[in-house]
Amino acid sequence: METDNRIDIQICLGSSCFSRGNKHLVKVVENYLNENSLRHLVYFHGAHCFSSCDRGPLIHIDGKEYTGLNEDKVLAILDGIFGKSTSNV
Repeated sequence: METDNRIDIQICLGSSCFSRGNKHLVKVVENYLNENSLRHLVYFHGAHCFSSCDRGPLIHIDGKEYTGLNEDKVLAILDGIFGKSTSNV
C-alpha cells in the first residue's frame, strides 16, 4: 500500500499475537504517536497473521519484523526510530 513517505507500522492482529499482548501494544503505539505528535509521520495499521506465531507478539516497521515484544521493547524501538536516546533492543 502506498504510504507516501510515512513510516509503515503494521501490528499483527492474528489471534496468537493478539492474545499474547498485541491488544495492549496497539494502545501503547497509539499513545506514543499521539503524545509525541508523530501521527502525521506514520501509517499505523493492523494486519492479519504474519505466520510467525511462535515468535509473537510481532510488529513490522518498514518491512522489518520485530518479535517477542512487550511494552518496554516497543517503546525502545519507537524511541530508536524517532531519534530518542534509549537502551539497545
